[in-house]
Parts: sequence; C-alpha cells; structure tokens
Amino acid sequence: MTDHPRTSEIPLPITGTIPIMREWVEDAPPSPPPSRRWWIGMVAAGGILTAMTFPGQTAGLSPFTDPLIDALDINRTDISFSYLIATLLGATVMPFLGRVLDKYGARKAIIWIGAILALVLLAASFITEVIGLTVSYVGLRMVGQGALTLAATTLVARAVTHRSGFALGIVGAVGSAGISLAPVGIERLIAWTDIATVWRIEAVMVLAIVVPLALFLPHDGPARTLTGTLIIPEREPGYRVSQALRTGMFWVIGGAGFTIGMLATGIAFHLISILGAQGLSSAQAAANFIPQTVTALIATLGLGAIVDRIDPRWGIASSMLLLSGALIYLPFVNSQASGVAFGLVLGASMGALRGVEAAAFVRYYGRGHIGAIRGVATALGLAATALGPLYFALGLAWTGSYVMPSAFAAILPALVAIAASFVKPPRKISALRA
Repeated sequence: MTDHPRTSEIPLPITGTIPIMREWVEDAPPSPPPSRRWWIGMVAAGGILTAMTFPGQTAGLSPFTDPLIDALDINRTDISFSYLIATLLGATVMPFLGRVLDKYGARKAIIWIGAILALVLLAASFITEVIGLTVSYVGLRMVGQGALTLAATTLVARAVTHRSGFALGIVGAVGSAGISLAPVGIERLIAWTDIATVWRIEAVMVLAIVVPLALFLPHDGPARTLTGTLIIPEREPGYRVSQALRTGMFWVIGGAGFTIGMLATGIAFHLISILGAQGLSSAQAAANFIPQTVTALIATLGLGAIVDRIDPRWGIASSMLLLSGALIYLPFVNSQASGVAFGLVLGASMGALRGVEAAAFVRYYGRGHIGAIRGVATALGLAATALGPLYFALGLAWTGSYVMPSAFAAILPALVAIAASFVKPPRKISALRA
C-alpha cells in the first residue's frame, strides 16, 4: 500500500471542498542554511535585545539598592522583601507569555514589551515610598528581566536553525556583557545625578533601541505553508509542556536556572554590601561585575560553540560546580585581587549555564512548543531571583556576616550538578511521536 500524506476537507462557501496537505515538518526536505548576513543580523539583534534587559536585571538594579535604602529610609530586609514580592508576582505571567510567543510570535511581543518597559522606568522615577518601589519592581522584573529575556531568546531559538547552539551562545554572551557592564555606568550616573534621573535615562534608552530594533525583525509567527490558494499553519515537532514536565531533564535544567537565579542574584543584589564586608570599597565592589563579564563571555561563547556537538547536561553540571566553588571561596575574599578571582569564577558559572540553557531545551524538546516550555522554566528562574536577596539579607541579620549563608548555599548547586550527571535525557522527538 502506498503511503499518502494526511489530508482534511475544508468546506468553502462556493467551491465545496479542497484537499489540503498536512505534513509534519520532519517529512519535508531540509531547508538550506540562511545567508551569513541574515544569521549574523539575527544573532546581533538577539544579543542587543538581551543586553537591553539590564533595567530589570538584578545587576542593573543592584547599584540602586543602597541609595534607595537611604532615600526611602528603609532597611536591607525591607527592600529585599519588596524585591521578593515583586519578583514572584512577575514570575507568574511567564508561562502565559510563553504560550503567547508560540501563538503570535516574539516580534510583536518585543514591540509591546519595549514600550511598556519604558513606561515602567518612567513611572519608577517618581516613587517616594516602599509601596511605590514594590510596584516598580513588579514591572521591572516582569517586563524587563522576564518578558524581554524570554522573547529575545525564543525569537533566536525559533528563527535560527543552523548552528542554533552557537547562535544562542553568542546571544547570551553579548547580553551578559551588556548586563554585567551596566552597573559600572549606573553607579557613576547615580553618583553624578540621582536615582530618578538615571531611571529616566534608561527609559529613553529602551524606547530608542528596543522598539525600533523590533520593527526590523522578521515575522516569526507559526510557520505557514502555501497550498493552492490557502495558507495553513504547519505543526512543528516537539514536546508539549505537559510532556516536558514529566521528564527529569526538564527539572535538571529548571533546577540549574533556579539555583543560578537565586544565589547569583542574591550576591549581585547585595554585592556592594557583601564585598564591602570583605574590605572592598563601593567602587571596587561595583567594578567586580567586570571580571564576571569576562569569564561569562568566555564560558558562554565556549559552551555555545560546542553545545551542538555535546550533551548539554555536562555544561549544566560544570555551571553548578563553578557556582558552588564561588560560594565556598567568598569568605576568603580580602583584597581587590581576591575579589577579582571571585568575580571570575562567579561569572564563569553564570556564563556556562547561559551558553547551554536555551540550546538544551531545543535539543531535548524541539521547537514546536519551545516558548511555552521555556516560559515555565523562566518562571522558575525568575521566582528564584526573588528568594536570593532575602536569603542573604536574613543570613546577615541572623549570623552577623555573609560567611555562613554563603557556605550553606554551596550545597544546592552541588546537588543539581549530581542530578545532571545521573538523570537520563528524554526520548527523542521521533520516538515520542512514533
């Protein structure tokens, strides 16, 4: 018997019915790789958009922490709790946003996200008390750290199919460079002007860069095939969210994101205080983001270049072991040189995960529902960033230093590294659908 592609009958008001081909994407001949210029353009756009998430990232908010404590007359636990509430609320929309990206495409979402983020930054410049700060944090974490990051990386993951792991590695490296370098400039701007002026400058930057760039991006809605005179959506292969959640590897990747989100964010949020307790000045502490950037770039690019040829879980395990090492080493920081060494290890841990995370989801679960799957993982990571600042603030309040909280926290990434080594990858997509 000859195999025939699946068909369906679509009623038309005049001509009756027309048979419409519905074939799986993997049954079609592979498309040729895109031009080098197009590939570079997409990767560059993704990197710039990721870098422009800095107003909502912990690194971008960290220089505001101590000035806000003074300006609003609140304590460190108060601002950490405000950050926790805001970040948890921001995380709740990520699964929904992931489904929106799958349905309508990331390009449309980025235009709206950029405009909303600029408005949030403008509104934040008028806050005068902790409730207004919490509301501002909700917007910044939800739209800046969560929505824009998810949309930018999903766009590249879906649009770039040739050496996608390497492409996502470059996107992560460029984004991490912009995010990590932002605190140095923000700290100087706050010293020269004030909190409100800096937030207004950031609003103008977002509006002038994110929205115009998004207008030039290609449409990335559901893939479509022209058959006769009708256009119908193709079904891309891939795990659904419910299927992915039943695999151990999803929780390994999500657990790594949760761990990095919680502990690296907690350190970054209180970095000036943490390194100040170790004897560094505020300027030296803010500059610690530079060595973090250096190794984050190297790790992201290095793993991004090879993630298409290796099992991504080894990159995840490496990231977790580096983070554990940084936390154990933190109490021994007592000079600018040792502070730089700490920053190098911490940056490498973040860069290693950034270099494999998005590519790992594509490798294991396909592109068909990648936005929804990464939306759940992003929600986990974003929720974890709420816990980190409060964890270190309470640790300082209860123990009088950051030494014990840091040493105890090193256990979590070590456990995730062990899990990454033993959990088996999920079944291949073709086996899942057979």
